[in-house]
Amino acid sequence: MNATLIAVALSLVSAGAYAAAAVAQSRLAGRTESSTGVMRLLGRGAWWSAVGLNAGGALLHVAALNYGPLTLVQPLGALTLVAAVPLGARAAGRRVGRVEWRATALTLLGLGALLLTAGGSAPHETLTLPEALGVGAATMAVVAGLSRPGARPGLRHAAASGITSGVASALTQTLTVAVTDHSGGPLFSWRLLTVALLVSAFAMGGLLLSQTAYRGGLGAPLAVVTLANPVAAAAIGLALLGERLQGGPVSLVLALLGTAAAVRGVILLSRAQVHGGTDPGEAASAPGPVVDPLPSRVVIGSPRRAEGPPLGAEPLAVRVEPLAVRAGARPHP
Repeated sequence: MNATLIAVALSLVSAGAYAAAAVAQSRLAGRTESSTGVMRLLGRGAWWSAVGLNAGGALLHVAALNYGPLTLVQPLGALTLVAAVPLGARAAGRRVGRVEWRATALTLLGLGALLLTAGGSAPHETLTLPEALGVGAATMAVVAGLSRPGARPGLRHAAASGITSGVASALTQTLTVAVTDHSGGPLFSWRLLTVALLVSAFAMGGLLLSQTAYRGGLGAPLAVVTLANPVAAAAIGLALLGERLQGGPVSLVLALLGTAAAVRGVILLSRAQVHGGTDPGEAASAPGPVVDPLPSRVVIGSPRRAEGPPLGAEPLAVRVEPLAVRAGARPHP
C-alpha cells in the first residue's frame, strides 16, 4: 500500500513537471521566429528551464515505475493535460473556456478508456536487440514522414513528438526491467547500450518536435502528444512484450469509444485554440455594442446677413449638422 501511494505521488509530481515544461516551451515558441535553429535555442535560459523540467518529469516517471505497475502510472501521466491547460491560460492572461474544459475532459476520458483496455500486471519481458533496432527504425520512418520538410508546424509534429516519447518510455521500461532483474544476467551489454542510446535520441527528438508543435498554441498539440504517447507505448507492449487487451470483445468496444472521445476532444481543443478558448459559435453570437451610423439632420434656411438684398432674393443655404452618438443609442428626430 505504501508503494502504491509513493507511485501515485511521484506520478502526480511528474505530471506537474511535464505540464510546466509544456507551458514554458509554448511561451518560448511564441517568442521565437520559425526560422530559429536549434543552436540558438541552446543559448536561451528558457529553453534550458524547459529541458530541466522535462528531465525532472522523466526521472520521476521512471521512479514511479519502480513502485507501481504501468497500468497505474501511465494513466496518471495524462494529468499533464489537465494541469497544462489552466497554466497556459494563466500565462496568456485569460480564463480557461468552457470548451477547453469539455475538450480536456473528453480527451482524458478517452485516454483512460484506452489504457484500461491494456491493463494488467507490471511487465517482466524486455525487448531483444533485433526488436529494439526494429522499433527504432520504424519510429524514425514514421517521424520522418510526419515531420517532413515543408509540413507546417502543428498537430503532425505533435503526433511525432508523442510517438517518440511513447517509444522512449517503452524502451526505458526495458532498461528498468533489465537493470532491476536479479536473474544474474550481465548488467552491461550491447543490447542495453543500444536501448539506452535509442532512449536518449528519442527523448531529445520528442522534446525538439514538441517545441516546434507548440508554435501553433498549447492545448491541441499537447492533447495530441498526450494521446499519441500511450498509444505508441501500448502498441509496443501488445506486439512485442506479450501484453493483451483485458476483457475480450468488450475491451475492443471500449477502446473504440475511447478513441472517438479522445479524437473529439483534440478537435475541440484545436478549434478553441484559434478563438482564445471559446467556442466559435459562442464567439460569433456574443452580444456587442450597438453603434449606429453617424446620423445627421438637414437644416434649410437663409444665412443671416446684416445688410443686403431682400430675404426673398437670397438663395437658400443648406447645412448638415451631425448629432452626438453613443453606443447603443438611437438619435431623436
